[in-house]
Amino acid sequence: MDVVIQIIASGLTLGAMYAVSTVGLSLVYGSLNMLNMAHGALLALGGYICFYTMTALGMPAIVGVLAAVVVCGLVGLLIYICTAAPMLGSAQFETGVFIATIGFGAIVENVILRMFGPQPQPQSLQIPGDIVIGHVHIPNQNIMILGVALVLMVAMALLLKRSRLGRAIRATAQNREAAQLMGVRVGWIYAVVLALSGGLAAVSGIMVSSLYSLLPNMGGDPMLKAFIICIVAGLGNVTGAVIAAIALGLLEATLQYNLGVQYSFALLLFLVIIVLIWRPYGLFGRKQVVRL
Repeated sequence: MDVVIQIIASGLTLGAMYAVSTVGLSLVYGSLNMLNMAHGALLALGGYICFYTMTALGMPAIVGVLAAVVVCGLVGLLIYICTAAPMLGSAQFETGVFIATIGFGAIVENVILRMFGPQPQPQSLQIPGDIVIGHVHIPNQNIMILGVALVLMVAMALLLKRSRLGRAIRATAQNREAAQLMGVRVGWIYAVVLALSGGLAAVSGIMVSSLYSLLPNMGGDPMLKAFIICIVAGLGNVTGAVIAAIALGLLEATLQYNLGVQYSFALLLFLVIIVLIWRPYGLFGRKQVVRL
């Protein structure tokens, strides 16, 4: 039973981190039909902004988190202005913006490298203590990550389903021309979506760095796993991305315990191949996809 509790706790923590990162990636693809390859760099930037705000400026944790969200949201807006907006409507938009965001992400990573150096650093945002279930000690840090992820997922669901902005985002994702005819400012919606994605990436970066460490290229692995989850769920399906993230987090924790860390990622990739063969449009996708 102790082993089961440990696997569930680890799996839910991994799934929560993956869900926050994946929702931002899926939201952008669902709205713009765009794979934001700078997403991993935004994760790293968020972690470092929080670290700098708390250590160099001496601010409390909440200020560090808010600073990271605001800065990464602005960088997400900059991604739209510099890469997506000039290419909208072009025949090769998906390919062009894919390459452009790779370059943008490389720029962000190099800025981080020049400012903070290549050495790993511990994240300042830590919650001391743990809770005991049976004979298993679960760190409060893991509980905090799960709680924050749940709050963010509920907030995103309410935003998309209940708010006027959410309806505009869903309308734009389903049919851009029809949304424009109904008075939706499509360019503004796209900018908001990328800013939201940047803010979510910042929170995810803080979560990841609080369990591991800060590195300029730390966002590469979480972004790759977020991309895998998007494929499994169905590109652009936000609700499916959350479910798939939790399920894959639990699966990864189980594989790590039974087979070792070195095999878990390879088996996740094997799972993606199986899903693509069985359902090329994802577990929660449709042949005629209605995103978001």
